[in-house]
Amino acid sequence: MQARRAAFGRISRPDEAWLAQLKPEAAIDPDLPILDAQHHLWRKPDWTYGLPEFQADITCSHQVVGTVFIEAHSQWLEDGPEALRPVGETMAVARAATEDPRVATGIVAYTDLTLGDRVAEVLEAHRAAAGGRLCGIRQQATWDEDPAIGHGAPCPQLLRRDDFRSGLARLAPLDLAFDLWVFHHQLAEAAEIAQAFPQIRFVLGHCGGPLGYGRHADRRPEVFAAWHAGMAELARCPNVAVKLGGLTMRLAAFDYGVMEAPPPSEELARLWAPVIETCVTLFGAERCMFESNFPVEKMGVGYGTLWNAFKRIAQGASETEKRALFAGTAKRIYRL
Repeated sequence: MQARRAAFGRISRPDEAWLAQLKPEAAIDPDLPILDAQHHLWRKPDWTYGLPEFQADITCSHQVVGTVFIEAHSQWLEDGPEALRPVGETMAVARAATEDPRVATGIVAYTDLTLGDRVAEVLEAHRAAAGGRLCGIRQQATWDEDPAIGHGAPCPQLLRRDDFRSGLARLAPLDLAFDLWVFHHQLAEAAEIAQAFPQIRFVLGHCGGPLGYGRHADRRPEVFAAWHAGMAELARCPNVAVKLGGLTMRLAAFDYGVMEAPPPSEELARLWAPVIETCVTLFGAERCMFESNFPVEKMGVGYGTLWNAFKRIAQGASETEKRALFAGTAKRIYRL
């Protein structure tokens, strides 16, 4: 048994020996095409998760036909104008994509949209570096007052800043989506920005960020009610789609830090179904897409088991709905 509780909200290298204690599961519906709507590749001082590592994870009995890479604040250029340094990550991922046609079918890059109109140069640099794969931009807007949860945004209420909105407006002429990453108590801000920019396609990350740790621990009914209300309001915006996943670290539905072995897909499906099924009910399959969020989710689950959990949750959907949820929606929204 592992010695300490999971550090929810903090990314760490997965324990491969712990993951190996769960026997690999045979894929449910193995011929169903999967377009993984979110994963990362990165180089950290103590952990590299690059193309070989990702290839090892997706080499399972599920039919992964494509993926969307999401910025990871890694492999930036080390010199040159600061605003252009994130283009280094796009260059690195585009090179990796040429080695495996399944990987990084689409690239969602990081850009500081508070540059306002000056962001145009950065967007063009990303487009040139991506080799036709650039499909969106992400700048995290997550913010919580609890240090245990922290924030990815440079300031609170980023989405309401005039300079951010000026930069965001530059995405529409380029037909780029915006990956919208907020916590559940920020969903009103998300709805505001979606309503203000109906010409932009927004992709809400990780089921809208319901939190289950820090100051939100032991408040599941209250959190779910607030999250549900926010998601219902956001669902009224036809330009918003939702990624289904990213729940291991933020929802904190199970403590992978103290479990003797990873939970099987049946248990994960039971834990995550209330959130994922609510998203599909509110937004419809045509505006929902499954994501692995690897390697972040790998702290608590293997790749094959993760997709089996999703397939169990979606077992009541029609074949048309399944094809949308597992590939079609991502392909359409990201223009892949």
